Amino acid sequence: MSNLIEDIKNKIENQFKDQEGSHDWQHILRVYNMALHLQSVEGGNREVIELAALLHDVSDHKYNGGNFDAGWQVAQQIILDFGGTEELANSVSEVVKVISFKGALVEDSETSLEGKIVRDADRLDAIGAIGIARTFAYGGSKSQAIYLENIQPVLHDSKEAYYNAKTHTINHFYEKLLLLKDRMETQTAKEIAQIRHDRMVRFLDDFMSEINCKA
Repeated sequence: MSNLIEDIKNKIENQFKDQEGSHDWQHILRVYNMALHLQSVEGGNREVIELAALLHDVSDHKYNGGNFDAGWQVAQQIILDFGGTEELANSVSEVVKVISFKGALVEDSETSLEGKIVRDADRLDAIGAIGIARTFAYGGSKSQAIYLENIQPVLHDSKEAYYNAKTHTINHFYEKLLLLKDRMETQTAKEIAQIRHDRMVRFLDDFMSEINCKA
């Protein structure tokens, strides 16, 4: 099993090392390490968690033209191609299937402990100081404006509406990132999320103060 994980880790590092900074290999590695930390406290099948963390962005809908199903299908096939069992491939693909945020008004899918851990780990990397940096890296890669006063946040009720929305980067905090604290499912992640959430709130307060030319 260790060879399977190392082989897939090497593949994913090579695939994502030149990706733009919001979803590059360093992001995947942070999610992987956080998932292992959560697993050390919360339990769960370590192999499934490791592989799902490594493969959670393998064909992300934001980069593949909006296909929300490709990710879990590609993850499943990679495990089989590297000699993993069908049972393991299915378990990992079920986790990858539920990771993505699909809109503020779209409920998260029910999932296993392994799914909760990897989803929490991915969402922790979306908030706090790292989350702020990633948000602006992604917005810049899509040529989004930093802030436009006349475009207000929208709480999307479908994954299609969320994916196709035309917005600016600051709105992303209100449409997703500030909501993630209350969507954490493991106790360990909830404690970390509160700290990171507070950092984002302070940043947004400072940002709006400067936008409005206040001291």
